[in-house]
Amino acid sequence: MSGAAVAFAATLPTLLVAHNVADHWVQTSHQAALKGRPDWLGRWNCAKHVLSYTGVTSGAVALVWSVLGLAITPLGFVFGQVVSAITHYWADRRFTLARFAELVGNAEFYRLGAPRTGKDDNPTLGTGSYVLDQAWHWLWLFVAALVTALI
Repeated sequence: MSGAAVAFAATLPTLLVAHNVADHWVQTSHQAALKGRPDWLGRWNCAKHVLSYTGVTSGAVALVWSVLGLAITPLGFVFGQVVSAITHYWADRRFTLARFAELVGNAEFYRLGAPRTGKDDNPTLGTGSYVLDQAWHWLWLFVAALVTALI
């Protein structure tokens, strides 16, 4: 198996685990509540979330890179983290991912389980928007792992 293949095989699960921890344990409730606002407060809270998120993913990949002696270059490491951070910020602004879901015919699924204004105050993690958000992140973590391993 090539060095790039081993680096990819180790980096992808590392990114997935780090993503789960950063998105659900490190992100503050305040950031989660405000990051989708269409104003400077939304942009600021999303940026703070992505900064802490990228700290977790960078730390995890750096640890695995160091401990396992992976064939990752500093440039590959940086570019992989940049891909992850930019795509994470884009999706977490929420209106962007909602619009994309609409463009590809998934608007109804995106709204599945969402509280109805004035009728249903039952927020839940079991929404279509949450599932599409996580699937988006996993897709780009796959790409980030490839970039990390190949550059």
